[in-house]
Amino acid sequence: MKKVVLIVTAMVLVACDKEVKKEYVTFSGQITNKNSDSIVLSAKDYSKTIKVNEDGSFSDTLFVTKGFFTFYDGGEYTGLFLKNGDDLQMTLNTDEFDESIEYTGEGSVDNNFLAENTRFQEQLLDFEIDEMDQAALKTKLAGVATELENFIHSQKDLDTAVVNRSRKGIANTIKSYQGYLGDLIALRTDLPKGRPSPVFSNYENHSGGTTSLTDLKGKYVYIDVWATWCGPCKAEIPHLKKVEEDYREKNIEFVSVSIDRPKDHEKWVSMVTDKELSGIQLYADKDWESKFVKEYYIKGIPRFILIDPDGNIISPNAPRPSDPELRNLLEELI
Repeated sequence: MKKVVLIVTAMVLVACDKEVKKEYVTFSGQITNKNSDSIVLSAKDYSKTIKVNEDGSFSDTLFVTKGFFTFYDGGEYTGLFLKNGDDLQMTLNTDEFDESIEYTGEGSVDNNFLAENTRFQEQLLDFEIDEMDQAALKTKLAGVATELENFIHSQKDLDTAVVNRSRKGIANTIKSYQGYLGDLIALRTDLPKGRPSPVFSNYENHSGGTTSLTDLKGKYVYIDVWATWCGPCKAEIPHLKKVEEDYREKNIEFVSVSIDRPKDHEKWVSMVTDKELSGIQLYADKDWESKFVKEYYIKGIPRFILIDPDGNIISPNAPRPSDPELRNLLEELI
């Protein structure tokens, strides 16, 4: 009789266990100061748009493969880790996006860690490099890597996938910052204010013929290095047009140098015409491999450069047209 009871009990437990293991994720939340009427969850082979109600609440059932996703609310985003069986609730205030994200429910441990890890990285990587050389930067970033490793090891009950991805992410982050900040230090040390600027020669001019930097001697030169495929570059165009208009009568030339690859040459030609881009529109001779681009350590665009009438560097990394500091600088110079 006892065996029968035990068997029946085991069957009940198995049945209950099957009911508990959901083959989906329930995901809900509350957004304060929502950016849009919907949010988007995406991964390599997955995309789901979820409606956000007027009060900022949202809720949906997701059928996913265990893994990492990106949560988008307008132009803001954060990372998520989802697996079937989770019942995850999120709260955030878009006025302090990363700083305000919190999770409760099943799956909250992994996702609170991801949010906190992002905040911790931002805190550790917020340092000044004005007095640093390359060796000091390397030492500083090694210390950052150690602190991030220790932070991960201090966490409990994390999914192995979250731990492994986070540890791998440290190396990628440090490498990225070493390259980016290292280039800024190189700009400061190798291309200081007052040093003769690297030059370009015989770049194709959209208006016809060719133009060299030496052709512009006697005027200040504000150079925009961009490409037709670059979203942030195109976002600066309206601001650049306004600055050009306001300084049209001043002793300054505005030069836009496209580093589009040869396959996009005609796209550059058409965009300059269609968008009625003003200033001097030039096409670099070897895109990213152009001597001028490499000598200015340009690995990301847009990049803005300001040169004085004698051909000397004022700033190898000048303020963008959308930055009010550019006008302050021009007013001081011109």
